[in-house]
Amino acid sequence: MTYVFSPRPQPALSIIGSDAQFPVNRVYCVGKNYAAHIIEMGSQPARDAVCFFLKPSDAIVTDGRVPYPPGTNNLHYEGELVMAIGKGGANIAPEQAMEHVFGYALGLDMTRRDLQTAAGHRGHPWDTGKAFDFSAPVSPIVPVAQSGHFDSGPIKLWVNGELKQNADFGELIWKNHEIICELSKLYTLKQGDLIFTGTPAGVGPVVAGDRIVLAIDRLGELAVQITQG
Repeated sequence: MTYVFSPRPQPALSIIGSDAQFPVNRVYCVGKNYAAHIIEMGSQPARDAVCFFLKPSDAIVTDGRVPYPPGTNNLHYEGELVMAIGKGGANIAPEQAMEHVFGYALGLDMTRRDLQTAAGHRGHPWDTGKAFDFSAPVSPIVPVAQSGHFDSGPIKLWVNGELKQNADFGELIWKNHEIICELSKLYTLKQGDLIFTGTPAGVGPVVAGDRIVLAIDRLGELAVQITQG
């Protein structure tokens, strides 16, 4: 097959304990999934429809460097657990959902908060605030056989050594199996999909020169440096 220009490289993540790569398909994200974070953003928690949005797969960052993006004066970090899908499907039953998880990773949902807020006030989608270049740093994937699943356990994030986020997965409004079940009602999940599961309270701004470290037990750490754009 001949293309009018060369196709872009396939985004992929390393896998702990393997020489193989995990080819990334879609990047799904869950918003408003920790009550304390919803409150800090000025809303009230409610278990109604899951808030889903997407990032482009080429927004993934694997080298630990995020250039400060254009169009914003308020870049925020959001530390999250990421599920990597290894088995596709649609209308997945809750009791079978975790069979579709290949492994887990640490992820940062970098957010142009001023653009997201302005879009929300206008009733517009969050794309400009969420789905920009270099907005999805992700660690190597730890297979489920090594990590187990994450019904509870700590998630912590530091900026320049100062603890900013400190929560437990038990606080998730929508649990991991429920996220997969609800998402698969709206999209056919495919091998290679990533699902960012939501961020706890403690989000805040970063500037060029700041260093972010996200830690989750059994997954290790994800370290990211914010550089000049």
